[in-house]
Amino acid sequence: MRPPHGFRLRVISHLDFRSLQTTRIFSCFQYGTTRYRKKTIVWYGYGDAPAVAPRGSQVELTVDRGLVLNDPQGLEIWNSAIGLGAVAYGVMNDTGNFVLVSGNSDELWDSFSYPTDTLLPFQVMETDGELFSRRSEINFSRGRFQLRFSNGNLVLSTVNLPTKSVYDDYYNSGTFDGSNSLNSGYRVMFNESGYMYILRRNDQRFILTTVRPVSTADFYQRATLDYDGVFTQYFYPKASTGNRSWSTLWSQPENICVGIDGGLGSGACGFNNICSLTALTGRKPMCNCPKGYSLIDKNDVYGSCKPNFELSCNEETQNSIDDLYDFFEINDIDWPTSDYEFYKGCNEVECRNSCLHDCLCAVAISREGCWKKKLPLSNGRVDSKLNAKAFIKYRKGDVPPTVHRRPADANKKGNPMSVTASLLLGSSVFVNFILVGAFGFGFFCIYKKKFVRVHQGESTMKTNLRCFTYKELAEATDNFKEEVGRGSFGVVYKGLIQMSSIHTVAVKKLDRVFQDGEKEFKNEVMVIGQTHHKNLVHLIGFCEEGQHRLLVYEFLSNGTLANFLFSNAKPNWNQRSQIAFGIARGLLYLHEECSTQIVHCDIKPQNVLLDQNYNAQISDFGLAKLLMMNQSRTKTNIRGTKGYVAPEWFRNKPVTTKVDVYSYGVLLLEIISCRKSIDVEMGGENYAILTDWAFDCYRSGKLDVLVEGDMEALSAIGELERFLMVAIWCIQEDPSLRPTMRKVTQMLEGVVEVALPPNPSPFASSMN
Repeated sequence: MRPPHGFRLRVISHLDFRSLQTTRIFSCFQYGTTRYRKKTIVWYGYGDAPAVAPRGSQVELTVDRGLVLNDPQGLEIWNSAIGLGAVAYGVMNDTGNFVLVSGNSDELWDSFSYPTDTLLPFQVMETDGELFSRRSEINFSRGRFQLRFSNGNLVLSTVNLPTKSVYDDYYNSGTFDGSNSLNSGYRVMFNESGYMYILRRNDQRFILTTVRPVSTADFYQRATLDYDGVFTQYFYPKASTGNRSWSTLWSQPENICVGIDGGLGSGACGFNNICSLTALTGRKPMCNCPKGYSLIDKNDVYGSCKPNFELSCNEETQNSIDDLYDFFEINDIDWPTSDYEFYKGCNEVECRNSCLHDCLCAVAISREGCWKKKLPLSNGRVDSKLNAKAFIKYRKGDVPPTVHRRPADANKKGNPMSVTASLLLGSSVFVNFILVGAFGFGFFCIYKKKFVRVHQGESTMKTNLRCFTYKELAEATDNFKEEVGRGSFGVVYKGLIQMSSIHTVAVKKLDRVFQDGEKEFKNEVMVIGQTHHKNLVHLIGFCEEGQHRLLVYEFLSNGTLANFLFSNAKPNWNQRSQIAFGIARGLLYLHEECSTQIVHCDIKPQNVLLDQNYNAQISDFGLAKLLMMNQSRTKTNIRGTKGYVAPEWFRNKPVTTKVDVYSYGVLLLEIISCRKSIDVEMGGENYAILTDWAFDCYRSGKLDVLVEGDMEALSAIGELERFLMVAIWCIQEDPSLRPTMRKVTQMLEGVVEVALPPNPSPFASSMN
């Protein structure tokens, strides 16, 4: 039976950010033009856990069990549990309710009776009914928030996971009347007019929709308990014109940051996190880790933060504390449930110093005295009514504490050099001679083994990489069976290499051995062989055998940044910003921290790889140009990729590290907007070139247009605007106006203020 316009039952199988291949059943709104069709999930299969299955699983409609989800081997993962009766057919009706019907037209099962995080018009929540939030926008596991209708009250609560134990309410409708049961609520209604209300037993209504709703004839509507804990009624136009995004009609609670105030649980955000509201986000909370802390799960911006250091009580002396720790100061912030000490009549300086010299103190709050906090910090919030100052302790440089052994401990373990010296001094001359010779020979063997010489004519390359045979790599890749990437000089294959253990690797096979390919091979081995940085790809080894030239890298499971940015699902803002930081740090290392300055020459999303934690690693150094320490510029043939190439390449001007800065600026715009640098399908010359369009959006103050209404990005509007300004500075036509990568990283991190950037192409019209 054909479903009505607007709703579809679909089966989705994809690789989510937790590396789980999932299959989910859901009804969804499907709206907009064919080209820009979007989906909003309003229901998904859920039993004790989400209906998760490997790619290739199937959903079937059966007579005795209704909907059944089977894995590729035919084993059942989930079913709709219809009870008694035989299913004749399933139908998606006009309200979005998917119903299984028997041969005599009895309804055996329907999705409205088993809601997940969303209610739709015409849907009813009975007593003891509940909604539960997702863990995140893309993680459909049960989240930390619950909406339930119990004892006549509609309440919002946080939940302890994985026990599902419910903490104190942070919203309560107050519709239970113990003195008059007829005045108590018994159903939550979402009617055809778009009103949500609690129906009392005396037929009176307690209205939840506090503003006049829009027409359900002209707008899709839903009420969702979002993964941030806010229950929100949304509307979306059915017409193809106007604002094509979900808008908020009303929401509860008014301020979730201060609304969650129980003694247990982490609060609206995770432990050690800080919750805040802004004029831009309305009632939607923003969560930010304090300085010196980072997210435990980088994919969960609402999750817990961990300190990037250790608060230790084993420091050498208390006098060294001032050199080890410092404080990040911020006003009107508190973790009200993490106190362990209070000093009355203590001023700010005394409060700060007290925390500094207390090895258990993580934060001190100066407010009518001094409140000292210990880890983990819970219920963190920004509140303008506090009139307080917080001193957040962090370790200078975020370095781990030094471990000092007692002399007795050191003597027990022994110093290898001391042992050697004792043996030499306490032995005969002949024995000394033998030992010196043995040590010398051993060091020679180790030194010789460390380096592998690769001969090419009269040239010699030295590297500490492993040299593989062609046969080894053919066997490792199952005769180059699984292709995982393709570049301008060759194809990349996935393989398994036995070293100290079995390692998954990416083998790059150059297909143009002579001329350009030979040059790229030497460049890549020389460049990566002398670098070591967490944001640069790790080259394990190479093969130079006859005409075969292969490079062996560590395998990064999440592929290229291009696939990550330009897929159907837009990645979350926090991930994108961390990737931008990582690439900038990698380029800073190449430009300023290597013994030989390196210009990459081909920075683009296809040359940035992502590991299992979505950390960015720069790859593909085949076009790189090495500069000596006293050499700041060079002249060379045009290198790079269309859309990322700096203007000086085309003007026969000296090339410096600023060409990488230009390419990074373009890449940063792609990270911000999740669209390609050149996209002819966008329609119109004004939109096809990202650099031009992005500057127009900046100049006209339309950041929401640039990110296409991405609420996560807009909730971090300060960071978003700062990133955009940095990108515009990077793409200046005049290389002298572009910042160095050191200054780029400082501006991105907010350490250096970003000045208003000029038009990046002031002479564009005269150059055409």
